Amino acid sequence: MDTQISNKRKLQPLKIGDLEIKVPIFQGGMGIGVSLSGLAAAVAACGGAGIISAAQIGFMESDFEENTLEANLRALKRNVTDALKKSAGAGGAIGVNIMCAVRHYEEFVKASIEAGAHMIISGAGLPMNLPGIVPDTQAKLIPIVSSARAAGLIIKTWLKRYDRLPDAIVFEGPEAGGHLGFKPEELDSAQHNFYRTIEEIREEIGKGIEAANKAVKQTIPLIVAGGIYSREDIDKAMEHGADGVQMSTRFVTTEECDVHPDFKQAYIDAGKEDIVIVKSPVGMPGRAIANTFVKRTMQGRIPPESCNGCLTHCRPDTTPYCITKALINAAVGDLENGLIFCGSNAWRADRITTVKEIFDELTGENATVEGGSEEV
Repeated sequence: MDTQISNKRKLQPLKIGDLEIKVPIFQGGMGIGVSLSGLAAAVAACGGAGIISAAQIGFMESDFEENTLEANLRALKRNVTDALKKSAGAGGAIGVNIMCAVRHYEEFVKASIEAGAHMIISGAGLPMNLPGIVPDTQAKLIPIVSSARAAGLIIKTWLKRYDRLPDAIVFEGPEAGGHLGFKPEELDSAQHNFYRTIEEIREEIGKGIEAANKAVKQTIPLIVAGGIYSREDIDKAMEHGADGVQMSTRFVTTEECDVHPDFKQAYIDAGKEDIVIVKSPVGMPGRAIANTFVKRTMQGRIPPESCNGCLTHCRPDTTPYCITKALINAAVGDLENGLIFCGSNAWRADRITTVKEIFDELTGENATVEGGSEEV
């Protein structure tokens, strides 16, 4: 039986330095073309943190094929500016997710900050040099990690090189969508240790704060992601040390999500058995819906027709398929030839909703905690 969320368990605002986010819910960055200004602005307008994915964000620009970098930077700045304008004064924040593995990483970071992004969130590798790219920025620099070891390494490196700590840390567990920071054989063990890892990262954060030896101790909020879907999931993560959560899959099947309606419908139509681990040209495993395209990749290599050099480690002569083309196809609704990234809970979506309805469900006075197998 569902139970009412008590007032004492009301979600509290999240402070990241001088930035206060009214509701401690981040919408994860999803590329290509899934989380752009429309979704990010809607989340920030509800008081959360809306995150724009910088991954090939200029794919709809007319000159994308000929001037990929320029098209991407132009679209990135426009999306950040639009999201900030649409969500102004709501108590939320706008951030940009930038993969370390992307070419022209520094340019993407600088363009995001020039456009006014409140946060840079960076994973798909360890962003060891991020503070050196924009040493004087007021934007919050937030690495994504998959282990306590990675968190400790980033903290120590940033302290030694730049005399600064991360403004916050995102821990992304193995139930996340898209690219995963784990080897396939590590996934079960990593999920078994998910909550223990939250606690271990908190310990690394504590060590880092002490090592900083500052007169005024900085806090480093911990944002937990990977399989977070319900209010019950949020509460459990916070019981183990999270200060906030990141949810991606939950926001795909909303009216405001920027991706094609057929992409959203694929989530609604998917069963639990349709969600699989795939091999990505990035060199990491990923989680996606097992559609026709995924089944083709399992049968052999799909040679790229062209290459715009999106990833630092991708070799077009050996890559199993072009991930940019596969993700763009999915984003525009060509699902037969597209890669549909998703989190482990995508099968739970049963209808198109709105961002506000999700926030009302997770934070409102009428919100409920799951009982048995019933959803919130």
